[in-house]
Amino acid sequence: MDDAAILKKRGYVLGINLGEGSYAKVKSAYSDRLKFNVAVKIINKKKAPRDFLERFLPREIEILAKVNHRAIVKTYEIFETSDSKVYIVMELGVQGDLLEFIKSRGAISEDVARKMFCQLSSAIKYCHDLDVVHRDLKCENLLLDKDFNIKLSDFGFSRRLTRDENGKPILSKTFCGSAAYAAPEVLQGIPYQPKIYDIWSLGVILFIMVCGSMPYDDSNIGKMLKIQKEHRVHFPKSKSLTVECKDLIYRMLQPDVARRLHIEEVFNHVWMQAPKPRVPLATSPVKEGECSRNLRELKSEHRQEIDPLGESKPNRPDYKTEFKAVPRLEAVRETEAAVPKEEQAEVNDLTDQMQRTGIKSGDD
Repeated sequence: MDDAAILKKRGYVLGINLGEGSYAKVKSAYSDRLKFNVAVKIINKKKAPRDFLERFLPREIEILAKVNHRAIVKTYEIFETSDSKVYIVMELGVQGDLLEFIKSRGAISEDVARKMFCQLSSAIKYCHDLDVVHRDLKCENLLLDKDFNIKLSDFGFSRRLTRDENGKPILSKTFCGSAAYAAPEVLQGIPYQPKIYDIWSLGVILFIMVCGSMPYDDSNIGKMLKIQKEHRVHFPKSKSLTVECKDLIYRMLQPDVARRLHIEEVFNHVWMQAPKPRVPLATSPVKEGECSRNLRELKSEHRQEIDPLGESKPNRPDYKTEFKAVPRLEAVRETEAAVPKEEQAEVNDLTDQMQRTGIKSGDD
């Protein structure tokens, strides 16, 4: 029995194809019971690799059945047929995803970005409070509802944290995600704290929201890793961002995992609060026209993911990652050896202000 017939028996009228991979596809469908359109993820277990079937699919199904948050895509039904196909019926992102939104409209104003980012951060805090980590946060996995609210999706690399006999979280050794959003410890193959990995990806996402470009060019992983480890974050000169916004991004893109913000500190950051009228401060001196890729020419190859890597990866700077290409916005090209002095001065000034007013600086 084909997919359309199977879904029809359960009250769904199959619609258009939304995406397809080697062993899974996503289609739209109309639900007779719900009276609106949904998305249906169809997984062919006969074509899927053993590692996916034994580890990742059970985790995804367990977590989807557990989470319930306004900024996470709702799961309405999960069922499996006798011919080894799994159907996951989910909320449909009727306005597409965040990458499509930014590619078509450009950078988002700080006020709108704050609203969206607060929604996303709320979803991540909810997950982290449940000891659930996502490990593949990126703009393509942030769907938009009819009112352009954020809906976190794709828990294919997510998992529940495991703890040792002392209650301490055990580090992850599965190096998964998308290279453009991956933290340096993941790119190096170092066992990592998955909650802290999620924070790095949040920093990349917020940068993309307010700049309309990528913070790093992942066409050269080795060079990108060097820039990340030196904590170099450059903002396009054309974007008049507030120093508070840049400071939050800078602290989330902290290569030292002991100093990177936790999700509670993201929420406590001054930029996340209601904005006060002010004149935006100057950004770092990046020349116009230095971006390496044209935003309009990007292809929408949403669904390319890395395959989960092995359990033992070398811990050395020349480690070659196996991340596949994902759709990239133009990346700001690095032209300086360190964070610009005026940029760091702004960050230092804000840190002093936060300390005077009793707001947590986020330096653990």
